[in-house]
Amino acid sequence: MRIDGDGTDVGGDGPAPAPAPEPAPAPAPDLDPDPVSARLATRLGELRAERGWSLGELAERSGISRSTLSRAERVEISPTASLLNRLCAVYGRTMSQLLSEVEAEPALLVRAADQAIWEDKASGFVRRSVSPPHAGLRGELVEGRLAAGADIAYDRPPVPGLEQHIWVLEGALDVTAQDVEHRLDAGDCLRLRVWGPTRFGCPGPEDVRYALAVVLP
Repeated sequence: MRIDGDGTDVGGDGPAPAPAPEPAPAPAPDLDPDPVSARLATRLGELRAERGWSLGELAERSGISRSTLSRAERVEISPTASLLNRLCAVYGRTMSQLLSEVEAEPALLVRAADQAIWEDKASGFVRRSVSPPHAGLRGELVEGRLAAGADIAYDRPPVPGLEQHIWVLEGALDVTAQDVEHRLDAGDCLRLRVWGPTRFGCPGPEDVRYALAVVLP
């Protein structure tokens, strides 16, 4: 054993110094994401790759940050309805068309129990695709649900001039389009062409359920 000038053991057969503790491992990513979310993330990456866009180029076109786009394509986050709406606008698709592209096979008949449901937990919005999915749909029927007090805003339509028929089935719904607010009660139906921002809100006290018919221009 050799002792350094300050009395520190620097060699020999004395007890070795304790090893430095290893850094704690980073949290493991979710290895079992929701299957629909995983397929959607893959499709979003494919659409970007088909156009030869980098994440930075897509961020400029969509107004969504590069990091958010990257995390969405890696299934690290679940995209919100507003985020998907922006991406649909960039890719020239309605949301139903995009979601239909992650289904295995299009069908002519979809039973109620098999209709695809997508939820935006951040805004309290639940979307049921009632129409049998197909990428070439020009008309489609969607059921929407908003929790009491929930509010969801879209900064643009997925396709400019999109025609919508909004029929409230239960509860009340506030719809704002072209800076005009419409209060819809059960049984009321609003028809509009969407060119700019829209907002859907549920004033309560109960949740609202409505049917949305969408027709491509």
